[in-house]
Amino acid sequence: MSEADLRKWDARYRAGEYAERRHPTALLARSIDDLPRGAALDVACGAGRNALFLAGAGFAVDAVDISSAGLERLEADAVAQGLEIRTIEADLENGLPSAPSLKDRYELIIVVRYVNLPLFEPLIGRLADGGVLISEQHLQTTADVVGPRNPDYRLAPNALLDSVKQLRIHYYREGFVVDPDGRRAALAQVVASRGDTVLLNDRNADG
Repeated sequence: MSEADLRKWDARYRAGEYAERRHPTALLARSIDDLPRGAALDVACGAGRNALFLAGAGFAVDAVDISSAGLERLEADAVAQGLEIRTIEADLENGLPSAPSLKDRYELIIVVRYVNLPLFEPLIGRLADGGVLISEQHLQTTADVVGPRNPDYRLAPNALLDSVKQLRIHYYREGFVVDPDGRRAALAQVVASRGDTVLLNDRNADG
């Protein structure tokens, strides 16, 4: 990430942007009861709404982001809620941080609304046997939806699916979603696992 982009994100977090977005990603929230517990990695966590949700659900959470301001907000919220979350500051455009910053294996990895398709291969390599990957990405569309206007930050149809095709796919969807805060988004969503994990999405295809 460029220095200008980093300053932009730090300024946004320090100005309190996204403070109202406390809800976890709906795809994660509706899957949570069925996920294997253990270590979780939140990739490009921002201010940490999903990391806080996972820690509250009993996961040992590592949260990675380039923005020190976003991570500082996450750390403050974790302390206020009595939760333990390990934060890692790193530029993911340069790849995953090396050990010991990250664990060798995670039972859950989430990548929410952060476009970096080359990162999926090393992330999949960090999944434990039976581990689950959940990802949600902005999808290319001409509709009036929330999210980036630059098409470089939106995925083409099936691009997310192609990036996880070596995993067992439990759920995949492309289409419009209304976020809990009422905003309409065009998203590609996937829940996939390494191995024979059985998830709720296997028993209820409608999610």
